[in-house]
Amino acid sequence: MANQFLGKPLNQLKVLDFSTLLPGPYATMLMADMGAEVLRIEAIGRHDLVKAFQPQQNGCSYAYLTLNRNKQAMGLDLKQAEAVEIVKKLIAEYDVVIEQFRPGVMVKLGLDYNTLKAINPKIIYCSITGYGQDGCYKNRAGHDINYLALSGLASFSGTQKSGPVLSGTQIADIAGGSHHAVMGVLAAVIQRSISGKGQQIDISMTDAAFALNGMFGAGAVGADIDPELGQTVLNGGCFYDYYQTRDNRYLSVGSLEPKFSALFFDHIGHSEWLKRTSVVDVNEQQALKKDISGVVAQKTLAEWMTLFDPLDACVEPVLTVSEAAKSSLMVERNMVVDVVSLTGEKVKQIAPAIKFIDSTQITKGNDMYVSEPNQASTTEILSNIQYSPDQINNLLQSHVVK
Repeated sequence: MANQFLGKPLNQLKVLDFSTLLPGPYATMLMADMGAEVLRIEAIGRHDLVKAFQPQQNGCSYAYLTLNRNKQAMGLDLKQAEAVEIVKKLIAEYDVVIEQFRPGVMVKLGLDYNTLKAINPKIIYCSITGYGQDGCYKNRAGHDINYLALSGLASFSGTQKSGPVLSGTQIADIAGGSHHAVMGVLAAVIQRSISGKGQQIDISMTDAAFALNGMFGAGAVGADIDPELGQTVLNGGCFYDYYQTRDNRYLSVGSLEPKFSALFFDHIGHSEWLKRTSVVDVNEQQALKKDISGVVAQKTLAEWMTLFDPLDACVEPVLTVSEAAKSSLMVERNMVVDVVSLTGEKVKQIAPAIKFIDSTQITKGNDMYVSEPNQASTTEILSNIQYSPDQINNLLQSHVVK
């Protein structure tokens, strides 16, 4: 079943997705949201941890349903030669391959870049791994926390009291793996339109996380001066921070510029504290933050927002995700949509953040997600590459496909 989007920027792009978990699926979700036709190859017998996350709908986590929306799915046992042959027949019709295996796995399967390039010289082949296709860590296991640790980002993300902190989202996986993969693929698509040739893209999530150190890591690389926990202007070294309210909620204060900080201190009743922000001394800044904390703790979050809502002071409430989804900002920006499954059930999902004003966006009841490979879809895919009904039936019976 082809992607039904019309007028979207990538609606001529066909992507073959071999990935699981988060980085690859998030990348191909972004491309599917922009109109690409994505076929997700689910390895028969290979467990996708994200599918088991809670909460769930009909045996699939909401995360899994979101990451795999607007994609076709087909199960393949890639250890069987017949399944590899199916991929080789498919590849002639596809533009992009996304894979997330450790280096060497696709070579063993006979589905590496050089093999597929011989079939389709225009193929763009993107490999997402923790540590890249070469180097001493290439075969090492890892997760987001490890990539952030080795990139240096974790070393100054937190405070002296807390030490390195866990982020609510997976920075290396998404900002490192997913986003860099999409940027690399689209750059290669542009180059291919000129050269007529595809290419291989090597995305290391640790490389990408290291590259995210562009602000405070620049001095570490250029001058051997490392940023430290709670010492920079944006990681706790000044009053730019979160403050707990009387009802145990939090207020975010980002009032760095003088016109904003003047408004902030005036409305917490201590305009005289403004001059303390210019004192370049960590102890003084921590003392200022302690004083601010004492004041903020005297009112509820609602009371503070009654004061700050009318102001342009860079002071905002810390919302839960469900509160954010229902907020006027997200409602007006159409950031929550109803997506319809193949069984007709609706599920609310976070909408794409990139808005193409002149293109079709995800609209209520107009999109699909595929939660599982199914025989009807598999039959259609194989028929399109000239497999006969008998051949398809044999492949299904021998569990080569699902």
